[in-house]
Amino acid sequence: MRRVELLVFELDDIRYAVRLEAVQEVVRAVAVTPLGGAPPAVHGVIDVRGVVMPVFDLRAKLGGVGRAVESSDQFILALAGSRRVALQVDRVDWMAEADDTAAGAALESLPALPHLSGVARTADGLALIHDLATFLSDDEGTALDSALTSAARAL
Repeated sequence: MRRVELLVFELDDIRYAVRLEAVQEVVRAVAVTPLGGAPPAVHGVIDVRGVVMPVFDLRAKLGGVGRAVESSDQFILALAGSRRVALQVDRVDWMAEADDTAAGAALESLPALPHLSGVARTADGLALIHDLATFLSDDEGTALDSALTSAARAL
């Protein structure tokens, strides 16, 4: 049995998790600069110690209604494949471990849910494991790259 370490967070009272290996750090939310031409789930960009990162509204990314960044939000700075991103979340709760096999098997019993790789049982309930490696579709990645390139040229 292989254990995976997870960072558990909340979004509209639903627990999600990402693999800890993809997480770089958690920071308080800051003002976001709009980015024209980006995919709908992208609020804009932030500058983190000289690195420009797109900020994703996970509500919109998961098919819900997006909302503006609030001062009480947190950003999870992470790697989505090879891209550094900031994920807007309500609150980061804790780190947890889960059985990788059980998490994947639990997901098989659910309908197809994009970007989810499993369900983790934690002491405080279930958490849906978000797969950052498949976070962006090819079209979204291309649109984001184009928007970032256009913004860089405008500077």
